Amino acid sequence: MPQPNSVNTDPMSKFWLGKFYMTSEAGLKLDKEDALIALRRHHNGDWGDICAEDREANETALKIGGRLLSVYHDRKGVKFYIITEDDRNTTTVLLPSDY
Repeated sequence: MPQPNSVNTDPMSKFWLGKFYMTSEAGLKLDKEDALIALRRHHNGDWGDICAEDREANETALKIGGRLLSVYHDRKGVKFYIITEDDRNTTTVLLPSDY
């Protein structure tokens, strides 16, 4: 279900998020405030806990297009992903088990 998307107006953003989605499982397990903070970090190019190869892929995707992936943990230690699709029309918060 689409959520309000005021994050797209952040002047520090590096790309357009498109419509924002959160999987049902992520909605149940994640601290919502932490998910929003992570979404802003993702939007500003802070990719969280990803490996160097994925970080480089994100930086390349910003220049020539491609999917953007970030990995974070909420205050309870729950790992989650944020993925912005290559067309920048949608961004999804999901758990590894949703992937």
